[in-house]
Amino acid sequence: MKNSTTLNPLARKAVVFIVLTGIVSLFSDMVYEGARGITGPFLQLLHANAFTVGFFAGLGELIGYSLRLVSGYYADKTKKYWTFVFAGYLLNLLSVPLLALAGYWPIAVLFILGERMGKALRTPSRDAMLAYATTQTGRGWGFGLQEALDQIGATLGPLMMTYLLFVSGNNYHLAFAWTLVPALLALATLTTARWMFPRPEQLEIKKAGVNPTGFNTMFWIYIAASSFVALGYADFPLIAYRLKAAQITSDAWIPALYSIAMVSDALSALLFGRLFDRFGINALLVASMAGLLFAPFVFFGNFPAVLAGVVLWGIGMGAQESILRAIIADMAPAGKVASAYGLFNTFYGFSWFAGSALMGFMYDHHIAWLVIFSVAAQTVAVALLFKIRHAYAKNQWRGN
Repeated sequence: MKNSTTLNPLARKAVVFIVLTGIVSLFSDMVYEGARGITGPFLQLLHANAFTVGFFAGLGELIGYSLRLVSGYYADKTKKYWTFVFAGYLLNLLSVPLLALAGYWPIAVLFILGERMGKALRTPSRDAMLAYATTQTGRGWGFGLQEALDQIGATLGPLMMTYLLFVSGNNYHLAFAWTLVPALLALATLTTARWMFPRPEQLEIKKAGVNPTGFNTMFWIYIAASSFVALGYADFPLIAYRLKAAQITSDAWIPALYSIAMVSDALSALLFGRLFDRFGINALLVASMAGLLFAPFVFFGNFPAVLAGVVLWGIGMGAQESILRAIIADMAPAGKVASAYGLFNTFYGFSWFAGSALMGFMYDHHIAWLVIFSVAAQTVAVALLFKIRHAYAKNQWRGN
């Protein structure tokens, strides 16, 4: 990105929009990422087993991603991006404080799934608006900046939960109730962004030569690669379940480890976002190979190995949340950006669900199967990314 003193007025507005969107994500992640770091132990406290945790963590991701196909399509069709964003954030953010009322695991699961449904409604529209703005700043840097702000919240949220569990004697219901505060701050910032930028599509630099007819072969190969990444990526609630079940550390320190993962996520999003703008898809390949190694550390190791594993897990997540999204913005046909994100997220989410359910089953029966499966799936993803690397570098993905 150029120095801010040389930015044209439209580019400055784009940066402001990206930052505001990132601040919304910061407060939002304090809510649902704070909750995510303790839902595994919370469900265990409510007498759910490992398969239940893995299954519903994956089902939540399936709902949260598959519904994006519908919301993305209708967002592009109606151009009412802000309507989808507001409706999604309301459901997304207010479901988490309601976990304070859950006394049985099926009730808790309903609120967890409701939070994921809200994210499904708002994400394609938000990412489409970010795609417009990042034409001014560089795809990787723009999505990386938004992701870094997002992960500040994802760091603060688990730390907030660590503190609340520590001072309350592991009162999970009280911890969930306090998430209402950052939820309201997120909604206030979102309202400000809507007032300042009613039409974010006006920030876009129009792309020349983009395939206007549909989604081509390279797009689908890329979708397959992303799906294998998701298939082999264990959700943190399952990692947290292992930490509690194996007594690797105390309850209060589990969300602290999640905070460490989120710091790793934020830093890698900025670093690899910048590298993506300079070196293209090679940056994603490097990050993917780093993330490929997390499973043996977190599922076989003692505390020091787990600590290394959650850092690697965070590096992989940072790349997924920044570069994966940036590439979709480049590959999307004109006028179908939200639809492209909907397709991407649907396949990604289905794969995440299938992988989470399988890995939960494997954990209950033989943990070595889980690790082998995770590494194998992500190895296939890296191989597919190598396949499209040359075409992406030469912009051949823009043809049919």
